[in-house]
Amino acid sequence: MTGRALDVPIEHLLRKLTPQVLGTVLRRFRDFAAAEDAVQEASFAAAMQWPCDGPPDNPRAWLTQVAFRRMADHIRSESARRRREGEVALESARAEWTDVDAVPQEDDTLLLLFMCCHPALTPASAIALTLRAVGGLTTGEIARSFLVPEATMAQRISRAKQSIKSSGIPFQPPTAEERGQRLRAVLHVLYLIFSEGYTTSDGPDLRRADLSLEAMRLTRIVHSLQPGDTEVAGLLALMLLTDARRLARTGAEGELIPLAQQDRSLWDSQQIAEGVALISETLPKGSVGPYQLQAAIAAVHDEAARADDTDWKQILALYDLLGRMTDNPMVALNHAIAAAMVRGATKGLELLKALEADPRISGHHRLDAVRAHLLELAGDREGALRCYRSAAGKTGSLPERDYLLTQAARLSSAPVPGNED
Repeated sequence: MTGRALDVPIEHLLRKLTPQVLGTVLRRFRDFAAAEDAVQEASFAAAMQWPCDGPPDNPRAWLTQVAFRRMADHIRSESARRRREGEVALESARAEWTDVDAVPQEDDTLLLLFMCCHPALTPASAIALTLRAVGGLTTGEIARSFLVPEATMAQRISRAKQSIKSSGIPFQPPTAEERGQRLRAVLHVLYLIFSEGYTTSDGPDLRRADLSLEAMRLTRIVHSLQPGDTEVAGLLALMLLTDARRLARTGAEGELIPLAQQDRSLWDSQQIAEGVALISETLPKGSVGPYQLQAAIAAVHDEAARADDTDWKQILALYDLLGRMTDNPMVALNHAIAAAMVRGATKGLELLKALEADPRISGHHRLDAVRAHLLELAGDREGALRCYRSAAGKTGSLPERDYLLTQAARLSSAPVPGNED
């Protein structure tokens, strides 16, 4: 039955439901490539039909039924070698899924997340595949998260699917032991999904709240399943403390407002309190990891009543520790900012030089943006102007581009010191 109105746009509903439906289909058929194709076809059919006919009363059941019909078509077309097995599965599907009310209502998204971190895959491939299946990210978005070309990421995802198929290892729900083994990859996926939602890499909006909120929801579930894991707690704290600033990050027209200029009265005090309590409880337990340190840095920012009150010395010390745990170039970039705030812009620029030879970030707009900011602090207006413009030309995010161009315009129109007359 169709015809009712939706409270959210159809594309947002499909993004939310797709991983749930994919998890359900995989639970039954355990063929990732075929299941993903079936769910994509179901989502496409919904995108075509629902705007005209109205959505069904149970959108998830509708998508699941269409995906199962597509899987039934796939089974019919299988080779003779697999025909008998396929016919058994087909009959089972027909018997179980003809009734909308028979579609299970449990959320299979978290199960899908753990399933995608398959033992046949390298951690990098598992994370990339999961970002596609669970996060709904495009290949280009995933490539930007990994700081690699889009073509490279497309090949990686394709190889991941083939590796699962050829490994002979069933694509099935993991045991408790397997969940523990895959936990670190799962946390990395959740971190990347949150990051893409908090600051989108492409498009007209600075953020995609559906992604960041879904990552937080799933991380809460993982935390409830692994309450003693300090890095799970650290990741949840990091998300809470970062997302608390969400409403202050954009102006009335969607324009980017940098941290130092945000109206801190708009920050979510309840989320900050929850995040601070979580990381305060976690850090003394002894096993400190990257997510806990990032959460601690976020807490220092959030607890400052004004930007000028920020304890940059503590932040720099935390980045010193974090830099010893990871060679992530974004961590090194943020470390340079903290060093500049404590030791001066010249020190920050010196640290940036080491990143210029790192192919993972040398062409990234954020390197140019940070360099522009530090050059401006150092008094090199012309150099800052060039870097702001260069950064603006490299980003796919329109709010970031507009902000960087605004900074460039501000510098180009400002009077040169000493020549005000």
